[in-house]
Amino acid sequence: MAAYDEYTPVIPLPNPGEGGPVYPGDDMDTDPGGTPVIPLPNPGEGGPVYPGPDYPDYPDFPVYPSPPNRPSGRGRVRFLHAAYGYRPFRIAVSNRRLVNGLRYGGISGYSQVAAGYQTVTVSGTNGYIYLQKTMPFPAGSLSTIAVINTAGGMDLLQITDSCCPPRSGMGAFRVSNLARNSGPMDVLLGDGRVVYADVRFKETTAYKEIRPGEYQFLFASTNQGAMPAWMDIETLDSAWLDTEPPFQTAARQYVNVSARTNYTVFLLSAGNQRNQIQTLLIQDR
Repeated sequence: MAAYDEYTPVIPLPNPGEGGPVYPGDDMDTDPGGTPVIPLPNPGEGGPVYPGPDYPDYPDFPVYPSPPNRPSGRGRVRFLHAAYGYRPFRIAVSNRRLVNGLRYGGISGYSQVAAGYQTVTVSGTNGYIYLQKTMPFPAGSLSTIAVINTAGGMDLLQITDSCCPPRSGMGAFRVSNLARNSGPMDVLLGDGRVVYADVRFKETTAYKEIRPGEYQFLFASTNQGAMPAWMDIETLDSAWLDTEPPFQTAARQYVNVSARTNYTVFLLSAGNQRNQIQTLLIQDR
């Protein structure tokens, strides 16, 4: 390339505002052809601007407020009097009386209640209010609410009754400890096998599948370990029925199990002494 020197003539540039458009050079990135740029008119000058395609005007879509977050449907609930030493109760849910004269150890039938949080009122047959408590009732739920003893009087314990359907030809079994004066209870078969270990006050076990047949369940405090949780409860050999176990029992319950039936054994206080308990067997189909 030849170098410029003092003999090469220089073309003077125009003063600002003079001269024509300046060729911007080749922009290989955006315009490989080197198309010249036409300057835009100053604001207010020039002709009309092409408005573009003529699209129809659509109305704005209406905006509706979100619906309130309210549960729909109903739940089902029953009540159990497990408060030792108290007279019969009346029980209402949101001022709707569902139970009248429920005695100790008694359980009501299921009643439907509106889904959501509801206030449960427990009162005596004379109208004296012992307890009011707000409790949840999910839509489609099935539960038992037990009135139980506490150090300060009484409380409500909600127990879900929903159970996965057992396999064909099987039943389901569980235990709920509502006896405040009991220690942790082991649930054993007559031959010594432990179905559940250390069932404490206010604890309800998970359901276990149980084969139809005759069973004798024993309730005691032992140091034995429980059978694996995945194992179902096998039929007990009738030779073990009414035999005396090698440990002291607090209570026992005989159950003749049928298929497609759920069994719950509630442990209730039978006095004020330690481990002085009784059983209440409930069957649900």
